[in-house]
Amino acid sequence: MEAKAKKKDKKEMRSGYTTGACATATTKAALVALITGEKQLDATIYLPVGKFATFEMESCEIGSDFAEAGTIKDAGDDPDATHGALIKAKVSWSTESGIKLDGGVGVGRVTKEGLPVPVGEAAINPVPHKMICETAEEVLLSHGTERGITIIISVPEGEKMAEKTLNKRLGIIGGISILGTRGTVIPFSSSAYMASIVQAISVARASGCRHVVISTGGRSEKYGIQQYPELPEEAFIEMGDFVGFTLKQCKKQGVETVSLVGMMGKFSKVAQGVMMVHSKSAPVDFNFLANVARDAGVTDQNVIDEVSSANTASQVGDLMLAHGYDKFFTILCNYCCTSGLKEVGGGISIETSLYSMKGAFLGKAGKDDRAEN
Repeated sequence: MEAKAKKKDKKEMRSGYTTGACATATTKAALVALITGEKQLDATIYLPVGKFATFEMESCEIGSDFAEAGTIKDAGDDPDATHGALIKAKVSWSTESGIKLDGGVGVGRVTKEGLPVPVGEAAINPVPHKMICETAEEVLLSHGTERGITIIISVPEGEKMAEKTLNKRLGIIGGISILGTRGTVIPFSSSAYMASIVQAISVARASGCRHVVISTGGRSEKYGIQQYPELPEEAFIEMGDFVGFTLKQCKKQGVETVSLVGMMGKFSKVAQGVMMVHSKSAPVDFNFLANVARDAGVTDQNVIDEVSSANTASQVGDLMLAHGYDKFFTILCNYCCTSGLKEVGGGISIETSLYSMKGAFLGKAGKDDRAEN
């Protein structure tokens, strides 16, 4: 009998490296190879997180006026779309002075405003851009050369990998982004997810969106797209479990109307005032849902008892739907709006729409707390 693999504790999770760190390491290896004429098996770089890391090179090729090195990205135990990607850097001598950095095959190109990279440029974020250029500058200085160079970062499978990311919606076309502020990837990192939410809202605002639709996942987002067909794709943002954080960011960035679209499980928590709706953050309060049922006109004590003793919020929703208590969902949506406005201190308009697991529309409510309605 085979032993089941023990689930790793988060503290045991192995961290990995960002695409930015990999691109920096391959740049160093390629540049050293170009200057010395010797193939490089590895490269050691200093990461923004404050430590050194050595990267093994998968390949290193030297030509007459260029050198190219590649490494395989190791994202550790993080379920990263770019884990296992071959990240390459080709460094060539230039007739111009200084360091020129660009993206090649598989590195996306920015086509929309709102990102930290200007439209038209390769999607190499500011920190990786700085890492790559500063590392190249150090190598040139240490070898006593003042010649100009051109660095091209490429990811051969990048365009295919980008299909698993939100790049296209954010206006990054043709491949992945070269990312990373720390140099390391923390498994299941909340900060990375929150950073992606901030970026998505920035792109929505730069695209002129004053109304955004935030959902807890892909399925609820699909329902939102069907409900608001008039809105552009930039307006739809997956917030995961970070309801409060996303609402605050929307207000901070000047969004006027926020529509929450989701299902009973997580939105029952939002109605209670819970703004971090991970399954471990807080349980659903079934006594609270029983009170909502009473407010919706449920007088049958047996039904109230069923709500109080239910296993899931979804079960409560099915029960209310079966008995025709549509008002229950409107009241619950109203609670969600009230909780959201309280979280951000008012000043925006919040709508909430509830759907069943099978995609049936259950109810909607809205509260506009803007000064000028």
